Amino acid sequence: MTYEHIFNELEIGTNPFALCELRGACDLGLGRDASATLHYVLSGEGEITLRGRSSVRVARGSLVLVPALQSHTLRSFGRPSEPVPDCKPAELNLARLISDANQNGSQDGQLTALCSHVSVGLRGVTDMIDLVREPLVECVTADNRMKPLLLNLLDELSHPGLGSRAMVRAILLQCMIEMLRKRLGAQDQALTWMAALKDHSVWAALRLMLDAPGDAHTVESLADSVNMSRSAFAKRFADAYGSGPMELLRDLRMRLAGGLLRDTDLPVKRVAEMVGFSSRSAFSRTFEAKTGLSPRAFRMEQRI
Repeated sequence: MTYEHIFNELEIGTNPFALCELRGACDLGLGRDASATLHYVLSGEGEITLRGRSSVRVARGSLVLVPALQSHTLRSFGRPSEPVPDCKPAELNLARLISDANQNGSQDGQLTALCSHVSVGLRGVTDMIDLVREPLVECVTADNRMKPLLLNLLDELSHPGLGSRAMVRAILLQCMIEMLRKRLGAQDQALTWMAALKDHSVWAALRLMLDAPGDAHTVESLADSVNMSRSAFAKRFADAYGSGPMELLRDLRMRLAGGLLRDTDLPVKRVAEMVGFSSRSAFSRTFEAKTGLSPRAFRMEQRI
């Protein structure tokens, strides 16, 4: 496989869900979701803080992809900035999420961001974005190819009409493709999974885990599936992806569990079984270590 082939096979979905407005120096907690989250900053300056990771500075034009299950907060520094047109999220079926420091007398600037859930896969394999471990960050400057997209996005948000929501999705899709290819060109370590796809043996084993993360995979069974010894397979997988296959499998299982907890009413014990755990308590410990919440608390957060 080559990167060009991978891009030909990519299937990317975006679901814009909110326009976030932070008025003055304040925070807006965005929790964690079972999908990756894309933030496109339309105005202002601030940062995105993430549990257990370094914060990401943002300003107008910043495009930030936060991995699935990653709790994060959007923070405005409250500095004066260029105003954006009056956006009308209700007409696009978007939520308006507001944090307002002005209640305490502050009259500083506003940070505004469009937020979207994102899925990235290859034909026949969904949610490849699970394999992004670190936030992806792109800053759209005046000479960036995404600058005209940002202007079109602002126009759709401020003058919504027939098909505007579909147009917003299409613009975000173009941004995602541009972001992925630029990050690959810069050899971003957050995209080591795409390098792994170029190794046919690693890809074949990865495909088994993606198709059925709840199955009883072991290093030995995965090595057998690609006709390699355990040690040779483990080394090739680590060289391509940056970690062992069992570490990746655990992350895939937690992502699947997050989706089941969000989208179904299945008992936690049944969710644990479906993602390959025979013990509910072991599953709960692993899930909480990954997300910072128990399965039950995560489900409640998703439904608020």
